[in-house]
Amino acid sequence: MDNENSNNPQNPLLAPARRISWGKLLAWAALIVLLAVVGLQLVRTQQGPVQLGKPVPDFSLTTFEGETIELAALKGKVVLINFWASWCGPCADEALELEQAWRLYQPRGDVVFLGIDWTDTEKNGRSYLEMYDITYPNGPDLRTKISQRFRITGVPETYIVGRDGNLAYIKLSPFISLAEITQAIDPLLE
Repeated sequence: MDNENSNNPQNPLLAPARRISWGKLLAWAALIVLLAVVGLQLVRTQQGPVQLGKPVPDFSLTTFEGETIELAALKGKVVLINFWASWCGPCADEALELEQAWRLYQPRGDVVFLGIDWTDTEKNGRSYLEMYDITYPNGPDLRTKISQRFRITGVPETYIVGRDGNLAYIKLSPFISLAEITQAIDPLLE
């Protein structure tokens, strides 16, 4: 009887030890690394937007006119950062108020407005700026690099950075009036 069991290939206790090939081992290791990267990205996404009172992530914006603006170079000024798109109805609703506010604060020199055109074509973005006579610096969010740093959830979204470089105000919907914008900026200028 023992002879029968020793020659039986279906007996798992008596099967020869299997070797794990290097290819399979590398494939499993790659899968584990990929899952770890995806998991970290999901955790980052779940964190939500940048937090009030915390430093704002630095970025570089190249405007539609070709000027490069570094956020870090604006430290000491109040900076309003508005994410918008030409196809966004609520963005159009606030466009005139944002331009009015910009014209109110521009002569002071200590307030800067930056418009960031999100997931749009350059042609449509430029047409939008022309239609609403927007004069503050605007540029495209190429490969959504800037919006990813802010972890925006849609447009319009506005972030106001205090003189210290920390986030002082978040608006995840359109401004409805010039007064609402000045109420957000004026306390930061005192």
